[in-house]
Amino acid sequence: MSRPRTGRALRLLPVLLAASLLLTACGRNMFDQPKVEPFESSAFFADGAGMRAPVANTVSREFGALDRAYLTGQGTQGMLTDLPIPVSLELLQRGQQRYDIYCSPCHDYDGRGTGAVVRRGFPQPASFVDEPRLLAAPVGYFYNAITNGFGRMLPYASRVPVEDRWAISAYVKALQLSQNADPADIPEGVEVVMPAAEAAR
Repeated sequence: MSRPRTGRALRLLPVLLAASLLLTACGRNMFDQPKVEPFESSAFFADGAGMRAPVANTVSREFGALDRAYLTGQGTQGMLTDLPIPVSLELLQRGQQRYDIYCSPCHDYDGRGTGAVVRRGFPQPASFVDEPRLLAAPVGYFYNAITNGFGRMLPYASRVPVEDRWAISAYVKALQLSQNADPADIPEGVEVVMPAAEAAR
């Protein structure tokens, strides 16, 4: 009775071996197949290059390729001096709100670097509104610092969306102007309303 089972197993052995060979052949061969790596030469194309130039008017899907200056704060001539987005009251209000959340714990609400964590012993950052280097810094500098961090400040790129980083940068520039404003700079006909706390100083 056991003989037919042994004979059946022997007949299935070639089938099992062939199936296992086929399955192992599918392993990493998709990764290890012959192909042209980036920047390698290739005899397939007449110019000998393996990489092809994109078709005219191709839109890149690579991160940052559509507007690198908008995403980094840096243009071809260095840090952006102008905001790449329209300035509006809503943008500045959004910037103030985001600044109060993310920046004021260290930089304080007035930008002088005396926030709550500094008052508890953390090293004081430079003042946005008193430090000549930062007063002269372009708006792209602040965007870049928020994105990549600076000194002890960690990068906020993963926590603050691009639009909010520009809103904060715009608000910082407005904060600098407000803290160092000369009454002569106020256009005629513009009424200035100061909060009660400011007026009491």
